[in-house]
Parts: sequence; structure tokens; C-alpha cells
Amino acid sequence: MTASPTPTTAEELRGAGLRVTAARVALLETVRDGDHLGVEAIASGVRDRVGHISLQAVYEALHALTAAGLVRRIEPAGHPARFEGRVGDNHHHIVCRSCGAVVDVDCAVGEAPCLTAADDRGFTIDEAEVVYWGVCPDCSTGRSS
Repeated sequence: MTASPTPTTAEELRGAGLRVTAARVALLETVRDGDHLGVEAIASGVRDRVGHISLQAVYEALHALTAAGLVRRIEPAGHPARFEGRVGDNHHHIVCRSCGAVVDVDCAVGEAPCLTAADDRGFTIDEAEVVYWGVCPDCSTGRSS
């Protein structure tokens, strides 16, 4: 038995019911190649791949890709939105209070949603979003120097 080939970016877009365009392919690949990128960095990456694209087009494509579950939007308090390609696994994030770096951290403990609410108020909870705050190693080293 052979493993199924990994779908192309275009096939993933089609599978999510989205129209395939060069800009959407470039955007999804930029997000997946990046590390919790902001909109400006994504726009720059797309421009490097396909030429001009307006910020409005980037915002619209990010909205469509997020709604389709191909991209995840995170918004740490006090910071602009960031986007990542790691989706569907209920992981969390650590944010540096000093430089704003964002890194992934796997689920806190146990199966998704990782945490159990003291009172679920009748909701069926399927995801928990946790943001840990601290100071990254680079900033910690800079402070102690």
C-alpha cells in the first residue's frame, strides 16, 4: 500500500471550495513558509512570488483562507493579527512581552480542548485558546547583559 501524495496548494484551495488564483497560492505558501506573519510581511512575501498585490487583496484572501480553515489567525492582546499555516491541532502560543515574538506550544495537557471549563454554561466546548506570556531567550539574554 502506498501513501497518498500530498495535495498541491491549488488542490487544497479547490478542496476548500475556493477559486485558485496565483495570489491565493502565493499567499498560502507564504503563510506556511513563515512564522506567525503579520499582514505586511505576508504582502511582501506574496509580492516576491507574484508581483504586485494590494493590501486589500491580501486582507480579503486571508479572510477567505481563514474561513476555509487553511490558515489560522491569532491576535495576542495589544498586538496586530498574525497568521499561521498550522491548523486543526488546537495548539497554543507563547508571546514575548519584549519583542513580540510568537512561538507555538503544543496542547497544555490531555486531549483537545486541553482545558476543562469550570462551568461550560451548556456549551459544547471543542477548542481552548491559550496564550502564554513571558520573555523570550533572546530578550532575556539582552536584559541580563
